[in-house]
Amino acid sequence: MGHWWYRNIVEPGKLPLLLALLSFVTSFLVTRVITRLIRAGRGPFRNVTPGGLHVHHVVPGVVLVIIGGFGAVASGAHGVGSLISAVLFGLGAGLVLDEFALILHLDDVYWSEQGRKSVEIVVLTAALVALVLGGFLPFGVNDLTADERQNRGLVAMNTALNFFLALVALWKGKARTALFGVVIPFVALIGAIRLARPGSPYAKRFYANRPQARAKAGLRAFHHDRRWAAKRRRFENFIGGTPDPERTAAPKEPPPH
Repeated sequence: MGHWWYRNIVEPGKLPLLLALLSFVTSFLVTRVITRLIRAGRGPFRNVTPGGLHVHHVVPGVVLVIIGGFGAVASGAHGVGSLISAVLFGLGAGLVLDEFALILHLDDVYWSEQGRKSVEIVVLTAALVALVLGGFLPFGVNDLTADERQNRGLVAMNTALNFFLALVALWKGKARTALFGVVIPFVALIGAIRLARPGSPYAKRFYANRPQARAKAGLRAFHHDRRWAAKRRRFENFIGGTPDPERTAAPKEPPPH
């Protein structure tokens, strides 16, 4: 076990990345537990409101990210300083991305449907970092043999091609596929060759005068969402909590004549 730890974590210099990932996930989970307790009115935790101003936890998160980021640059790749900086960065990143939806919408949508984006981006970030930590390098360069690594032209072409495929998948409205495709080449290829999502820039550009392709893309998206949307919703509710029900405004009475 000690040999595996040194060979796969310490020697490649992945210990700071591992600490950052663990602190990132821990920060997010602890924050969600505390916010759910505050929402339920249980426990000693309360919102921080000095002078009536609600200070969101994204604020200390930004401070920790800045300290950890600059600390990592200043300390270099080795030493205790890099490990401490990695932990601070991971803690701050967890706090920041837990309120990603607030930053995106510039509104307090933490317990709304829009707030689900925070849970989704945290899960995607943790999965991508875990893949890199497990040996998946971006663009599939780690799959090259020793002889192929000497051919820099092949490496550059492989990198450019996979990045292009990821961009095509993103153009087709498949953001998750594009993100994972940057790390896993075949995922980007599948996202690039399959039909685009309805409403994506690609569909608007190439399916406008192709009703058959447009209908097929809509049907495929419907079946995909019907199969996975409910499961993804339950998973997000389990991690981040159930959003508040949408409040429907009462219809206004017509003005008197």
